Amino acid sequence: MKRFHVHVSVDNLDKSIHFYGALFGVGPTIQKDDYAKWMLDDPRLNFAISTRAQKTGVDHLGIQAEDGDELEELGSRLAQADVSLLPQKGASCCYAKSDKYWTLDPQGLAWESFHSLDSVPVYGEDQRGSEITKKSACCAPTKA
Repeated sequence: MKRFHVHVSVDNLDKSIHFYGALFGVGPTIQKDDYAKWMLDDPRLNFAISTRAQKTGVDHLGIQAEDGDELEELGSRLAQADVSLLPQKGASCCYAKSDKYWTLDPQGLAWESFHSLDSVPVYGEDQRGSEITKKSACCAPTKA
């Protein structure tokens, strides 16, 4: 079963952790100096916040696949949407190693479809291609 993913860039991590912890009724599953993530089952949500982006607010949305087959299905469906699709295999970003497909919706909002493979000790070392920006919180493509 897939999980909806939301990543919000915040200006004060501690205040935001306090707020979202109260909202969700539980503390973060993962917490770092610049990042926190809740893996919730009700609602089924991967909700992450960080202080890494250039501006605050919704950084990107996504769908987290349970396995590689689900991810490939998502990639195939996105390929039919007549949008640019940027595949990343083994990407290290947001303290995780993942296989991903990035795209932009018609409004320019980044969407990440991904399957997490492992954790990594650094926030993001994956910055590949001219479509990837270091100013984005999570290696998301920028609007062309």
